[in-house]
Amino acid sequence: MKPLTAEQIRSSIVNASAAEIERMQLPGLHEMVWEEREFLGWRDPQGSQRGYIVAWVGDRPVGMMVRAASNSLRPGIGAICSLCHTPQPATQVLMFSAARGGESGREGNSIGTYICADLACPIMIRIFPGQSEMLLMRDELIARRSAGLQQRVGRFTERILETA
Repeated sequence: MKPLTAEQIRSSIVNASAAEIERMQLPGLHEMVWEEREFLGWRDPQGSQRGYIVAWVGDRPVGMMVRAASNSLRPGIGAICSLCHTPQPATQVLMFSAARGGESGREGNSIGTYICADLACPIMIRIFPGQSEMLLMRDELIARRSAGLQQRVGRFTERILETA
């Protein structure tokens, strides 16, 4: 992922009000290892249900505010993140909803999907592989997982930007 500045992040958000964007607390950008990220995702550090995802779409960053559901899946079952496809305990995957961009979102239209609760999918795809992926070299595995993650984040972003 190409590095982002605070100004680029704030101006990239397509589905939040100016007041929400102004209150948005950014992660420590100076600590980011940008080359190991397919997107920038973080949760509001004040413990609200808000989170943010910013990804490059072509030559510009597109960001969205997402909201986690207040209740999680039932503990003791497995779940899978729809972005990184990582199986995890159900308590670590949440339903997130996001208002669509533009007038559609202002009218209340939104979409939802199950995502890692901490929005750390770029980290999850770099964790040691499961048994079925053991035959691949680490770099090959990460490249394959990265391509899939970028593709799924791109589709999610496209759905946010749809106006119909």
